[in-house]
Amino acid sequence: MQTPSSNTQKFILKLFPEIMIKGPSAKRQMVGQLYANLVAVFQRIDPEITVRKFSDKIEVVSPISVVPEVRVALVNTSGIEQVLEALQFNDMDSIDKIKVKVGELMAETIAGKTFVVRVKRSGTHTYTSPEIARTVGGYVLAHTEAKGVDLNNAEVTIRLELIESQLNVITTAYKGLSGFPLGTQGDILSLMSGGFDSTVASYLTMKRGIRTHFVFFNLGGMAHEIGVKQVALYLWSKFGSGHRVKFITVNFESVVEEIFRSTAPTYMGVTLKRLMLIAAEKVADTMEIDALLTGESVAQVSSQTLRNLALIDQVSNKLILRPLSTMNKPEIIKIASEIGTKHFAESMPEYCGVISQNPIIHGSFKRMEKEAKKFNYEVLDKAVEEAQTIYVDEIVADINKLAAVEVVHDLDPEKNVVIDIRTEEDCIETSCPCIKIPFHQLKSEFEKLPKDKEYLLYCDKGIMSQLHAQYLRDDKKCDNIKVYRPL
Repeated sequence: MQTPSSNTQKFILKLFPEIMIKGPSAKRQMVGQLYANLVAVFQRIDPEITVRKFSDKIEVVSPISVVPEVRVALVNTSGIEQVLEALQFNDMDSIDKIKVKVGELMAETIAGKTFVVRVKRSGTHTYTSPEIARTVGGYVLAHTEAKGVDLNNAEVTIRLELIESQLNVITTAYKGLSGFPLGTQGDILSLMSGGFDSTVASYLTMKRGIRTHFVFFNLGGMAHEIGVKQVALYLWSKFGSGHRVKFITVNFESVVEEIFRSTAPTYMGVTLKRLMLIAAEKVADTMEIDALLTGESVAQVSSQTLRNLALIDQVSNKLILRPLSTMNKPEIIKIASEIGTKHFAESMPEYCGVISQNPIIHGSFKRMEKEAKKFNYEVLDKAVEEAQTIYVDEIVADINKLAAVEVVHDLDPEKNVVIDIRTEEDCIETSCPCIKIPFHQLKSEFEKLPKDKEYLLYCDKGIMSQLHAQYLRDDKKCDNIKVYRPL
């Protein structure tokens, strides 16, 4: 009999191999942290989900109704090498019972195909794993319409795990995120701009088990802030929701003004990066965080030559991680596409607060010292003092509270057109005309629409619609844009 019931799905989680080779104490701590992370994530999905930890794996039993959400959560949780979906049967205390059960389950799947049986066994038995594999394979071949057994290139692999008298028949295997469980490697503060580089860098530290907080230096107003907050929320929701992390906003407009007043044009870009590091270090000190994270890649722009990076790092005593330092831009964009942040980065409003004229690519330490003395650091201190901090899981409420663009709940079919900016194929059903323009196409496609209508942007939580409505208002000078949120 399948347990615990036909209304549940069992998952077996294989741990990241580097966890398994750790010493007993470190391994125990990592497995315990992974267990705690999963419990925290599943509390938000369905409290009925159960999690059990073992020394070499974790098992999850989920109600059928939330299996898709659980599956997505598992493959995006660091520390898991492989996610196995399994059917569980108890009282399988003989090879005869096992072979009959496997024959019943797999007959349709292997009809007309070659197969192989792979067995993992733990516990006390009078038979070995190879004996189980041979017996089950022979029985299945004789009692089904399988094409034959192929030990090397089988079309179907029948995977069995026998734990004492409990039989798990693996039905599907998914590749996990790997890495260490989030929270086992300490905390880091990511300098987040919302573009390709900083989002991919943040993902890589989260994947490695580092609890990643975000600090954003606002150069472009509310639209830019909303954009960065929504991509931070996406990263946290997908890869890190087992822990609460913070999002800190530092208004850098006055800092940029002071740079223009005090700094030679060729050194403005490097100066801005140095000031961001100084501010990030101050924020990190208050959070008792020892390391900073940036998305810089060697030679990608003028401020990222080795010499200029050395000039920038001069101002901080923190450990600075740059996981993208040797990556090419296409490699970074490929990861962004895989993890789902590419469209966010492409649609991010671009604000260039400091553009150096003929920027220096091999700065002088002596010249940098002279330029740094001209800056009034009271401006920077004031910006850090006035920084705003929220938890990432509070971003939805925070953005909706800002209500940068008017939110409409009731539609007027005569003048309203709803623009559904989600990536799903179908439009939301409304009482007025509705058109589909995915958010990453909105900037170019909106200009083609008639100007005599009032357009209401719609998305699931109102975050993306607020961002892009604000952008269209600020950048395209459109005043016929609002946000639609059905009651």
